[in-house]
Amino acid sequence: QLQASGGGFVQAGGSLRLSCTASGRTISTSTMAWFRQAPGKERVFVAAIRAMMRSSSTHYSNSVKGRFTISRDNAKNTAYLQMSSLQPDDTAVYFCALGNDRLIVSSLYVKDSYDSWGQGTQVTVSS
Repeated sequence: QLQASGGGFVQAGGSLRLSCTASGRTISTSTMAWFRQAPGKERVFVAAIRAMMRSSSTHYSNSVKGRFTISRDNAKNTAYLQMSSLQPDDTAVYFCALGNDRLIVSSLYVKDSYDSWGQGTQVTVSS
């Protein structure tokens, strides 16, 4: 089970940090990702962090690279998405997702690769 939190309302240029806490699974031996879904649009990949055995490599969509950072606190079994320089186009419901440690890089971007999802947290960025 995944519990996402940290969403809110922020002005353009501001920052937010999302959290996703897992129960029943160890995130350090899994692939953790964030996706987002804007109104009327598909759910799309934002960022992922691979398992420790995969060097905990991080991957980002082009639209957030350089502005967002995904990280993980193994002791808390929690992943984070630090979002900076937020823009109105970042407005969406953000979902965390968990997959196994065998996901290849090309699979990270595909929502069907993940077998567990959080409930979503709303991020609204005003201009």
